Amino acid sequence: MPPWGAALALLLAALALLGLLARRLRRRERGAVGARTLPGAQGQDDGEEVDGGSLANQFSDAREPLPGGCRLICKPSALAQCLLRALRRSAALEPGPRSWLSGPHLQTLCHFVLPVGPGPELAREYLQLVDDGLVALDWVVGPCARGRRVTNAGGLPAVLLVIPNAWGRLTRNVLGLCLLALERGYYPVIFHRRGHHGCPLVSPRLQPFGDPSDLKEAVTYIRFRHPAAPLFAVSEGSGSALLLSYLGECGSSSYVTGAACISPVLRCREWFEAGLPWPYEWGFLLHQKIALSRYATALEDTVDTRKLFRSRSLREFEETLFCHTKSFPISWDTYWDHNDPLRDVDEAAVPVLCICSSDDPVCGPADHFLPTELFHSNPYFFLLLSHHGGHCGFLRQEPLPAWSHEVILEYFRALTEFFRTEERIKGLSRRRASFLGGRRRWGTLQKREVSPSSSLEDIFSWKRSYTSDLWKAVELPANWRSLYSEQNCCPCSPQHIPAQRLGILHHCLLSRISTSQRIAAFKPVDSGENALSLATTTKMSYV
Repeated sequence: MPPWGAALALLLAALALLGLLARRLRRRERGAVGARTLPGAQGQDDGEEVDGGSLANQFSDAREPLPGGCRLICKPSALAQCLLRALRRSAALEPGPRSWLSGPHLQTLCHFVLPVGPGPELAREYLQLVDDGLVALDWVVGPCARGRRVTNAGGLPAVLLVIPNAWGRLTRNVLGLCLLALERGYYPVIFHRRGHHGCPLVSPRLQPFGDPSDLKEAVTYIRFRHPAAPLFAVSEGSGSALLLSYLGECGSSSYVTGAACISPVLRCREWFEAGLPWPYEWGFLLHQKIALSRYATALEDTVDTRKLFRSRSLREFEETLFCHTKSFPISWDTYWDHNDPLRDVDEAAVPVLCICSSDDPVCGPADHFLPTELFHSNPYFFLLLSHHGGHCGFLRQEPLPAWSHEVILEYFRALTEFFRTEERIKGLSRRRASFLGGRRRWGTLQKREVSPSSSLEDIFSWKRSYTSDLWKAVELPANWRSLYSEQNCCPCSPQHIPAQRLGILHHCLLSRISTSQRIAAFKPVDSGENALSLATTTKMSYV
């Protein structure tokens, strides 16, 4: 199908949706007038505004009122208090004048259907994986705004990894987030799966819904390119399943400092089985069929393409593509045993902020598709629940960016300040204890070094090894290299370093590592391979 045909189909679907829901939207608009929190009453408890008190009753004491009628739902902790203070000071949550974009369906359609417009300048890299597949990394290199701020106190800009939705569509909000992050001093990079957004499908294998294996390699590659910069991650919509799966599988060894999910799909299996409202179901399904139609011949040996392109629901499409394969068929239950994003959620050791809306037309009612027990019991997960915003919308009047983008960047800043304060307090208490102990037992005790394996555990009350795993041995496979770069020089990602110049890399990396981390040696691999082996007291090989 030509590109204009896809655009016409999406436009017709949008017009049909607007025609069917116009009457309902008008009723909702009339019922919502005057119900929004006024600027002078931001501190009042407006819990009666939420339709259906069941969700509010479930959250009970864990809900915290915020400006604009939003609520922070989490387990009480020191980080939760820090985040709550930051959100209460946030100007992004301040209620503004009501606009014609307040309806949930209009916010969602503007997000998915409207053209992207002038976007940022991107420098693309194709990353060859261990099975010879390809994923793409789009580094945002411009336009660089004047007065660009640096987010990290150490002077190294933080890297922001952005994961789009599972359908592979690069939406206007994703690009808007990248532009705002670039202005705030981040280095944004967009991760594209196999066959998505112009990334060639060189092997007859697509990435399942919640399989983080490709993302693991991409994150390790980004860490190799920026070894000392903090790494934050943001996912959009259905793409949150990939990020949550990665955080659960990696646990405390994850290189990510903090993560955020915009309108995440948390109960994915129930979401597929229940189905979406038919305009969204058919729109997402049509987009996937168009994207895979160019690879129909290559996929014939793997799946039944005739049945695949005749699918009438997202579940049927997903089941045909990944379960009913010709080489290794599996059941629907087995598929979700390996792809449920919450299967290893108890192992996650990274703070995650989920921004959701009570009127999300894609995910459904909040009391059905939000696992409230997760936010009650897990100290790493925070839910910012809004009354309005649609699915991944959260739009404001132009030219203001979506308020979810502002909140996410403020959340990352609060995380950075919180961990820096925790490190300083713990360091002072250790020095004080060491000084007092030395005065009492001056003649009998020797000065002991703090064990490097336990020092980081003492610093962070989160039991999270932020840097100990950072300098474990990282062995990049010989075939894992950047195959192509659209620009010879990218300010967001350094030049590739040949194997014969690893001695220079040795010197540069060694100057960034503390001696207390017991770096034994840097061992360059065979000069014929473009790889680097960092040898430490703990050996880890990447497969």
